[in-house]
Amino acid sequence: MKLNGKVALITGAGSGIGAAIAERFIADGAKICITGRRQEKLDEVTQSMSKGSVLTCAGDVTRLEDAERMVETALKFNGKLDVLVNSAAIDSGGATVVDMDPGLWHSVLEINLTGPMYLMKVSIPQMIEGGGGSIINIASLGGLRCLPGMPAYCSSKAGLIMLTKQVALDFGPAKIRCNVVCPGGTRTEMLENSLAPFKE
Repeated sequence: MKLNGKVALITGAGSGIGAAIAERFIADGAKICITGRRQEKLDEVTQSMSKGSVLTCAGDVTRLEDAERMVETALKFNGKLDVLVNSAAIDSGGATVVDMDPGLWHSVLEINLTGPMYLMKVSIPQMIEGGGGSIINIASLGGLRCLPGMPAYCSSKAGLIMLTKQVALDFGPAKIRCNVVCPGGTRTEMLENSLAPFKE
C-alpha cells in the first residue's frame, strides 16, 4: 500500500473533498486524523473505517489552540506526523467587494488562508523532528483566475497558492515538501450551496 505506515492529518474532512481524501488515504494504508467543525459529520465519514486507523478531532482551524489540539490528536499514532492536508474551506457567495459583508470577508480569509497557516505552523516542527513530511494544500481554480462575485474566495485561494510556495522555499531544505492542488468545480455541499440561488 502506498501510504502504509504513514500518519496523516486532514482538515475539512467532514464532507466533500476532505472526506474523499480521507477515504483514499485509508484505502492506501495510512492512519488518519480527520478534523472538521461538526463532530457528527466526522462520525459519518468514519463509520466504515477501521477504528484502529482513524481518529477524529472536532475544532475550528481559525483558532491556534484548536490547530495545536488537532496535531496532538494525530500524534497519538506512533508520535509522528507524515502528511498534512489542508482542505477546510468556505466560499463567499455571490457578492462583489461593494456588496460584501466585512464579517464574511474576514471569515473566508481566516478559514481559507489563516487556518492552513496555523496548521502548518504547528505541524512543520513535528515533521522536521520525524525526518521530513509532506503538506498538501487544497486551493482552487479560483486561486488562478477570477470568478464572478467571489472576491474573498479567489483572494484567499490565490494567497494559499503563494503561501504554499513560500513554505516550500523555506522548509524544502528540512525535507518538507509543500504542494498545492487547484481543483475545478467539484460536486460538494459547498458548491451546491453556492449554486442554489441560480437554480430555477
